[in-house]
Amino acid sequence: MAITGDDVRLDEIIPISYDFSVVEVSSPDELAVVGADTRVRVTFFEEELELKLPFGSHTRLFLSEVNRAWSDVCEQYPKEEPKFDWLTKYRKMTKGARSLRKSIGATTVKMSQMKKSERGDAANNSGQKKEDERTRGDGVHESQERVKSEVRDDLIRNSQPILANKSQMLGMPQFGLRDNLIKCELLKNEDAYTYIKNYSFFLGTYNVNGQNPKESLSPWLASTATPPDFYLVGFQELDLSKEAFLFNDTPKEPEWMLAVYKGLHPDAKYALVKLVRLVGIMLLFYVKAEHAAHISEVEAETVGTGVMGRMGNKGAVAIRFQFHNSDICVVNSHLAAHTEEFERRNQDFKDICRRMQFSQDDLTLPPLTIMKHNVVLWLGDLNYRISDLEVDHVKDLIAKKDFESLYNHDQLKRQMDEEVVFGGFTEGEIDFQPTYKYDTGSDQWDTSEKCRVPAWCDRILWRGKNIKQLHYQSHMTLKTSDHKPVSSLLDIGIKVVNEESYKRMFEEIVRHIDRMENDCIPSVSLSQREFLFQDVKFMQHQAKTVTVYNDGQVPCQFEFIPKLDEPTYCKPWLTANPAKGFMAQGASVDIDLELFVNRSTAPELNSGQQQLEDILVLHLERGKDYFISITGNYLPSCFGSSLSTLCLLREPIQDMPLDTIRELSMKSNSQVSNPETDKPQDIPKEIWMMVDHLFRYAKKQEELFQQPGLRSEFEEIRDCLDTGSLDTLPGSNHSVAEALLLFLDALPEPVIPFSFYPQCLDSCSDSSQCRQIISVLPQCHKNVFNYLTAFLQELLKHSAHNRLDVNILAPIFAGLLFRSPTKQDLTEKRKVKEFFQHFLVQMPSDRDIHDKLPE
Repeated sequence: MAITGDDVRLDEIIPISYDFSVVEVSSPDELAVVGADTRVRVTFFEEELELKLPFGSHTRLFLSEVNRAWSDVCEQYPKEEPKFDWLTKYRKMTKGARSLRKSIGATTVKMSQMKKSERGDAANNSGQKKEDERTRGDGVHESQERVKSEVRDDLIRNSQPILANKSQMLGMPQFGLRDNLIKCELLKNEDAYTYIKNYSFFLGTYNVNGQNPKESLSPWLASTATPPDFYLVGFQELDLSKEAFLFNDTPKEPEWMLAVYKGLHPDAKYALVKLVRLVGIMLLFYVKAEHAAHISEVEAETVGTGVMGRMGNKGAVAIRFQFHNSDICVVNSHLAAHTEEFERRNQDFKDICRRMQFSQDDLTLPPLTIMKHNVVLWLGDLNYRISDLEVDHVKDLIAKKDFESLYNHDQLKRQMDEEVVFGGFTEGEIDFQPTYKYDTGSDQWDTSEKCRVPAWCDRILWRGKNIKQLHYQSHMTLKTSDHKPVSSLLDIGIKVVNEESYKRMFEEIVRHIDRMENDCIPSVSLSQREFLFQDVKFMQHQAKTVTVYNDGQVPCQFEFIPKLDEPTYCKPWLTANPAKGFMAQGASVDIDLELFVNRSTAPELNSGQQQLEDILVLHLERGKDYFISITGNYLPSCFGSSLSTLCLLREPIQDMPLDTIRELSMKSNSQVSNPETDKPQDIPKEIWMMVDHLFRYAKKQEELFQQPGLRSEFEEIRDCLDTGSLDTLPGSNHSVAEALLLFLDALPEPVIPFSFYPQCLDSCSDSSQCRQIISVLPQCHKNVFNYLTAFLQELLKHSAHNRLDVNILAPIFAGLLFRSPTKQDLTEKRKVKEFFQHFLVQMPSDRDIHDKLPE
């Protein structure tokens, strides 16, 4: 989860001056792992601060900024150190403070030795880089650990743009129009200074069904005749425990990591570049040590697609990186289960593509999505099944090895043929039997009561040019899980820079820019200046496109800028993508104006405190500003409305005049009402409708509140609650259950109000104190709490059918019924769970669920 300003505070300011130094204090074990975090100690006089810096572009950016700051100090104060007078009120120095410049048992990064090289020295830098690489290559035979250390140092610290290393130069943050023009021209002419070189990529996927590694993985990972250059190994269901699901922590991660390391091809030395995990979905990235120096821009992200679109039992993890001059993104996903849920799998795929975003070195630039890479490799338990065939018929086709006939009934093939999912992706021919489902420890098909139809759940696909598949196979000898592992060996053409050609191209572009006339004022034309978004609904995306055309005589750089006294360029329910960019002369760019109302923005729109109105300011560097008007009408929703307001609404919220909603919202907030005319209902009718539906139809439903519903069905349920158009709710039980969770999550004030949160934590271990807190809640909040706990108690009575228990329900509902006004830590989450468990293990003293109906 991203860190925001609310998560940090300013404790100390350390100026970069002559008394400043940075010392690396990483241990030898840490240095031996490519991609591990690095630890540095910052010293200033007698103050010390140890930092743990994550592997990737953020660390390189930080070190380059420190480098730049030191260079500025040396240039601006060549004879005396800066005074930093403005820091006087922040300083905590003692008398006799002295400078610490000595190394503390490690390599000292001398700032004075890190001055930026001038462009005129670029050729020398290039030659030095070649010499360094030759030296590093010799070291492989002498000491593998030293090589790993040097490679890792190179990846993390080599943040200076070297003329012959275009991938690094273009990765550095550039802010000027001239730099962006050079970057644009280099990308346009990339074929002139790169050539294609093939590298082998081993891709593997294995759903391990929560098992520990019990056998060697060599038959799977070392199955190729020659060692591959890259390993990208994905696991699903690494850990099925509730602790892993709720707290994303598992002891099985290092166990399987060690098993993979031992199973790699024995004829080569590999270094771990990155590991990323979301609950039980894990992706490991290994590379031959000699290639590590050419890997940069490594980033990892995760997306949960479980219940409420956030739970991590289903979803994806991904690693993106740059190898030489090619951008590569690898995705490991675990999509929704069950044969009939192919639409949910399609939705999961689209959600992952939309929500998986990688930050760039220049953090002001929009993040990169999966499809923005030259090469995309997608593996995992995609869970697509065999349709329209009985289990005996499927097994008969498998026995005959008639995989072609069987493949015609494969859901993924059908969905790709209909261009619903994985557009532009390729999958190799499948000539191996289905990899699911087997009895654990055997090669025998599922003999359980459910007798699952065999299916090719575990798949590997790719997207991009210059890719050839050398093999695609399953590995039947491994019997740890009810799945069989799958592997694919790809030969991928990577764009490698010819340094001499690149140097000539770079110099030619610079000379051309020098000849250009840059004194003309840039100008653009917009396809439209006013946009109206009609009938905007809660959690329903709307987008419109404005085309910006550069009709001026020179290239231009554009950016949406904040208006006076506003922190951001747009309201929180609106985004412009891209928000900044560069256009060559005569070029155009389509900017998507996307509107999405979520739980954060819905409350003020529902209550009428905010309207869908905004003005975007499109600024041209060295040019004028253009104004884009955004208006719209928001349809009020029970989602994002307060409990007290909803209890006062006798009719569906969209049947009420906006002025009435606003008036009732003000009354509920001020707690001033007329007992004769404003008598509230015991609980909101919307909660009653959802709970009543689940009580009637879903008491015995398996995986309730764990398996997500369909987005389209949620929208139907939301519309039904907001308009009262139907007496019964549409959609599946899972969709209604997810709608209930989303409703609770969107409450501006949770069921247990924020003001009671500290008391709840303090009393979590005392059942009587917990009940005392509930007894003094505002009436409608108390009614809703008792109603929901009574319903959950009823579900637990049917645990033999629905397989629910206290350990499943408590953390899901506890985190929604009372939320922290600030970010929760792990200890608080456990206390919240403990608090709520008191109300599930015993029946509430309030009225039974059958009696808790709205008036």
